Amino acid sequence: MQCDYFDAWRCRSCTLMGRPYAAQLADKDEAARAALGERPGLTWLPPQPSREQGFRNKAKMVVAGTAAEPTLGILDSDGRGVDLRGCGLYTPGIHAVLPALAAFVTRAGIEPYDVPARRGELKNVLVTESPDGDLMVRFVLRSQEPVARIRKHLPGLADDVSRVGGLGLRLAVCSVNLLPGHRAVVEGEREILLTGTADAGGDPVHGGALPGAEASLRMRVNGLDLHLRPQSFFQTNTEVAAALYRQATAWVGEVAPASVWDLYCGVGGFALHVAGAEGPSPVDVLGVEISTEAVASARLTARDADLADVRFEAGDATAFALASDDVPDLVVVNPPRRGVGPDLAAWLEGSGVRHVVYSSCNPASLAKDLDAMPSLRPVRARLFDMFPQTGHAEVLTLLSRS
Repeated sequence: MQCDYFDAWRCRSCTLMGRPYAAQLADKDEAARAALGERPGLTWLPPQPSREQGFRNKAKMVVAGTAAEPTLGILDSDGRGVDLRGCGLYTPGIHAVLPALAAFVTRAGIEPYDVPARRGELKNVLVTESPDGDLMVRFVLRSQEPVARIRKHLPGLADDVSRVGGLGLRLAVCSVNLLPGHRAVVEGEREILLTGTADAGGDPVHGGALPGAEASLRMRVNGLDLHLRPQSFFQTNTEVAAALYRQATAWVGEVAPASVWDLYCGVGGFALHVAGAEGPSPVDVLGVEISTEAVASARLTARDADLADVRFEAGDATAFALASDDVPDLVVVNPPRRGVGPDLAAWLEGSGVRHVVYSSCNPASLAKDLDAMPSLRPVRARLFDMFPQTGHAEVLTLLSRS
């Protein structure tokens, strides 16, 4: 992949840009194997490749410049905007809609936040595209001052999105996120949904500033409509995430557990795939996630898919496991980069659970956790290239108690 921004030193985020993709994938696979080290009985499957470009389903664009001439991209070392609307990593829909979003900033008169001067309103625009061409757009603001103008001009933005490039795009979800402080984070805690609301059970209620739009984005993955609410996490590479879920589901099916916990379950990707898989008998599946938004998303997907044998609880994964009197047959863990940590690793080691499926975005922390669970022996591993052009990747491992 060739990138003008990289070549001109305007953006150097993609550290492997320009390196042949086959070499990138081989190097990542070798690095993951080296990080885990020699593990007797461990079989590595061939790595799962990705498209080199057009794979990112989410854009996190820093907004700078002026309302009349906004930039969407990143900030340079002086805190000034570098426009990256032409970045080739994003899906075609996101790539095509970014100019319409820049025009919307101008039309609605939203002053971008000036980081050096600490004034202005619009900090970031976050855009997610589903495989069906539906979009979720979130405006990260310093205050509620521009919200009325955003509501007023939202129907116009929806019309613009529908006409972009003949791609059949639709503005499905729109919200405002409030980030009042001067902090180096992408978003704040409070979300104002503009396109719909959710009732007490988590079901979307159509309406809001854009009638017919929704409260959650439907991410179609392997035939499942995974609901993604504004503050829910989802993998940025939909195609590779689908392959990751298929592989995990196949491994779970081979060991045929009667009960499964999915810890750090997010919007329920692993849990819902396991619960929906065909098998000789139903599997009792429980997902645990600290984000209440993600749990609401997972419950809605389970309801839509009529999956009666899966349930979700909001809470800390480690605290849940340590407080439980039950032990499932299999545990799926998909922790943040730091790994599961010593407490949960110790619980898994001593619990008697027969199998663990561990999905890791950091092979170094995965290796550390494996060392803390010597009775759970890794038997299979596979690298999934979620992040081409960078050194990052996902590693899926199946552990069995020796």
